[in-house]
Amino acid sequence: MLNLKRNLLSVALASSAMMLATAAQAQTATPAATKTPDAQELDSVVVKGIRRGIERSIDTKKNSTSIVEAVSAEDIGKLPDISIAESIGRLPGVAAQRVAGRAQVISVRGLSPDFSTSLMNGHEMVSTGDNRSVEFDQYPAELLSGVTVYKTPDAGLIGQGLSGTVDMRTVRPLDFQDQVISVGARAQYNSLGSAANTDAFGNRINASFITQSADRTFGFSIGYSHSDTPTQENQVGLYEPWQQLGAGWRPGVPAGTYYSDGIKALRRTGDTKRDGVMATLELRPNDMWHSVMDLFYSKAHAEDTANQFEVNLGGYNGGYSPGLNVTGAQVNGNGTFTGGTVTGVYPLVRGMYNDRRDTIKAFAWNNTFKFDNVKFFTDVSWSKADRNELSLENNLQLQPTPTNSQLDTLHLAYSSGDFSQINPTLTYNDPSKLYLTNTIYGSGYGKVPSVRDELVSVRVGANIAAPESLSWFSDFDVGFNYADREKEKHQPEASTILGPQGPVVIPSDLQYGTVDLGFAGVGIIPAWNVPGVVSRFMTFDPSETAAGYLVAKAWTVNEKIGTTYFKANIDTQWGSVPVRGNVGIQAVHTDQSSSANVFDGSRPAGQQIVPYTRGKSYTDWLPSLNLAFSLPADQTIRVALAKQMARPRVDELRASRDFGVDTTKTPPKPGASGGNPELDPWRANAFDISYEKYFGTKAYVAAAYFYKDLSTYIYTQTVDNYDFSDLLVGYVPPAGTGVPQSTGNFTAPFNGKGGKLQGVELTASLPLNLFTDALDGFGIVTSATFNDSSVQILAPDSASSVGNKPIDLPGLSKRVYNFMAYYEKNGFEARVNQRRRSDFIGEIGNFAGNRTLRYVVGENITDAQVSYSFGDATSLKGLTLLLQVNNLTNSAYRTYAESKDRPLEYVEWGRTYLVGVNYKF
Repeated sequence: MLNLKRNLLSVALASSAMMLATAAQAQTATPAATKTPDAQELDSVVVKGIRRGIERSIDTKKNSTSIVEAVSAEDIGKLPDISIAESIGRLPGVAAQRVAGRAQVISVRGLSPDFSTSLMNGHEMVSTGDNRSVEFDQYPAELLSGVTVYKTPDAGLIGQGLSGTVDMRTVRPLDFQDQVISVGARAQYNSLGSAANTDAFGNRINASFITQSADRTFGFSIGYSHSDTPTQENQVGLYEPWQQLGAGWRPGVPAGTYYSDGIKALRRTGDTKRDGVMATLELRPNDMWHSVMDLFYSKAHAEDTANQFEVNLGGYNGGYSPGLNVTGAQVNGNGTFTGGTVTGVYPLVRGMYNDRRDTIKAFAWNNTFKFDNVKFFTDVSWSKADRNELSLENNLQLQPTPTNSQLDTLHLAYSSGDFSQINPTLTYNDPSKLYLTNTIYGSGYGKVPSVRDELVSVRVGANIAAPESLSWFSDFDVGFNYADREKEKHQPEASTILGPQGPVVIPSDLQYGTVDLGFAGVGIIPAWNVPGVVSRFMTFDPSETAAGYLVAKAWTVNEKIGTTYFKANIDTQWGSVPVRGNVGIQAVHTDQSSSANVFDGSRPAGQQIVPYTRGKSYTDWLPSLNLAFSLPADQTIRVALAKQMARPRVDELRASRDFGVDTTKTPPKPGASGGNPELDPWRANAFDISYEKYFGTKAYVAAAYFYKDLSTYIYTQTVDNYDFSDLLVGYVPPAGTGVPQSTGNFTAPFNGKGGKLQGVELTASLPLNLFTDALDGFGIVTSATFNDSSVQILAPDSASSVGNKPIDLPGLSKRVYNFMAYYEKNGFEARVNQRRRSDFIGEIGNFAGNRTLRYVVGENITDAQVSYSFGDATSLKGLTLLLQVNNLTNSAYRTYAESKDRPLEYVEWGRTYLVGVNYKF
């Protein structure tokens, strides 16, 4: 660890020296004393295109008193990426994780998305996910003017996260001098091509309107965005966990070999439709009153069908003979099974359907009243998210009762760097030979998950000018914020039961056609209307209480949070050095509780579901200090100290649990597993230092070091002697057993020891004409982040892909790189973006709807765009044509179990081509 700290510090110092040298060279090339009058006039040139967005971002970073990163729209409706998550994921110290081919959730400074908070116009937002982390693909990039990521907090920042705070911003109409109308349209195509029930084509449409009254006392803006994005996916996956075999466990496979008990290949097709609306009403009738009202609405509908070939390789084929046997088993030097010939298996062809509907609504109203040296403000906000899903599956096999001719032989060849090969001997391309029947996994299954998340917040505060006697301070901020949040999750489930007609062949009117699994050596399989089959031939009666394990999947979590804050804003000089910043403190009082049902399998039938509510309250005092020292030659050194916190994951706070009494022990012993509403938050002490060299707002270089001492962390642990007295109230011991003891084992999230997290962030945004006029129009924006942590957590599930052992922090990539090269001149613009991150442990939703941990292979995503904007002198003024390619190299998403030769998933989502037009008038 000591060597690593020295290396990090060395990198930071070396980079700072390099950047200072770069700055000096640039200044020497164009000294202020020798600038010509013409050069001085360049400051009045109107900057457009990508440089406009870059310069706005630099201006935000330069003028902030905190350490921040920013991305700004080049123009109305023109953020540089089609997804706001991709734009955020390019910022220094930030990494995006892909879900269904789209950048969706964000890790800041090597911590999982749960450690950051997301705001819109300064107001905390709800989430359609199971926890707090916002799914950013729900927010159309075309409706946002920019995003600021606060890496250091200040006392006035409400809803701050521990790793960072992401604030999405919409336009303010009175910031514009004139009326603006902007429209845009893009057509897109996915390289995996059309298949089955959907095609590979999509579209995006957006429009924005901004206007002001003649006396500039009233402004209004409204924006609309529509997208229809095809879902295309090729995947090969293996069952988890990979296990080390004992002698004779899998005939033909040597004892001690690591082996997976199943493999699948699928083609997923569908589309996601999303509509978003943003509106702002701004009033400034006089110098005393300023009022802003924001509305946001987003509605998304994702529907897809996955057609899958699946084989159980664990010796279970429905009890038919002969059973599993492996010949020619190939085992590598790491003891991993990598291929062989497998006989006696009975594959199935599975159809999986998912329908998800998300809605986000948000409202905020801010009023500021100015009286002499005091400004008062009131702020109310409300946001609500709803998610409703339907997941169904059908299972087909070659015959209802197989003979030896339906037992298949596979020629397996596993690959960690490409699609594994299954290579069955039989064919599965004829729908008339495949029967919907009770396979080794039943005839099918279904789930109806739903999430509701609602947050109401009220804030009052004041900004007071500092008296002249307090010369260090310009003004003071004081206020109080109250937030009330309720999140509710339900997940009824049930098998889809084949009707009395028995096994059936799916009729032609429910067939979609075929999909090609040739990438896995399987060939053609049919595709069909899964919900249509369930409706016609099966019964589906989902329930939250039909089985004990379902009871724990329903819960409600409530949080009432009161935040009182004081902040003194610093604007002074220390000697000859101007100093800006702030010092302050927040007092955050949290009252958290959860209500759920507990399943007690030891109680008599009809009495096994017990209502249960638990919670706790606590107060955190969070001091913070931010200082920005303005040095000669447009240099800035920033220093920040803070105590930070992040509230526990919502699903970890659930009161639901599986409970029972082991009557085989004397006395009987209670035990349970589930959530823990009595958790304390994650807490950390943080130190940040940053060196920044600016060239006006045209360019900058920076080097930053951060250090977080996590005083606590949340782990899933098994605790002995946990008091279950409250759940034993009314318990009646079964005949022949005694009164149970009051304590037992409880497996749940608990607070535990934390650790250290540190990193170095290097950044440069440079138009290359700083060095020579020959490179006018060219530029680069690049960053590199190096993270390290001493925190080791114990993987909670021995069946997970990471094993039951200490692992690194989920979401932590030790290296994250972002690079953009661009050319912009005379209306022509070209750019190439690349974002890379090293391997990390991802938190993935599994079949049960719970989080599981998997090793994720580091990603390398490249996007490219060219465009041309017609100049003011042409009749096509305001028109821009563009061509864009996302995921240019068709980079795959790969997960593995402990080592890369034990693959879990290999997924391709294809590259996306977009051609479009924007028009502003």
